[in-house]
Amino acid sequence: MSNIEKVCTFLKEAGTYYLATVEGDQPRVRPFGTAHIFEGKLYFQTGLIKPVAKQLAANPKVEICAFEKGVWVRVEGEAVLDERIEAQESMLAAYPSLGNMYKAGDGNTAVYYLKNAKATFSSFTAAPETVEF
Repeated sequence: MSNIEKVCTFLKEAGTYYLATVEGDQPRVRPFGTAHIFEGKLYFQTGLIKPVAKQLAANPKVEICAFEKGVWVRVEGEAVLDERIEAQESMLAAYPSLGNMYKAGDGNTAVYYLKNAKATFSSFTAAPETVEF
């Protein structure tokens, strides 16, 4: 399993992860549930009308944190907006429940991939493991 697949699988198994952004000098954290690999990159999805999209436009640095079965992962990187319809369609196909709120090309659907990403898996019983993708 590649590094990116290991991270994506962990996020999916956790079900909910927390994405942190910055608004001015204030950290902002919210739950997310989308983790998808498209063209070899790890993607997440939100709406352009949401504050998170405005925060990412101002400062693309993010950190993701998830916890599952005594292990947690922290993923840091830069969120890059991918405006291609193909990327949106791939995400929406992977998460059909999003179809109630989003449609590819609707002007609101936003998919981001992580660039220069580093993930650190930690627990109380093992040494941390860091992977990059």
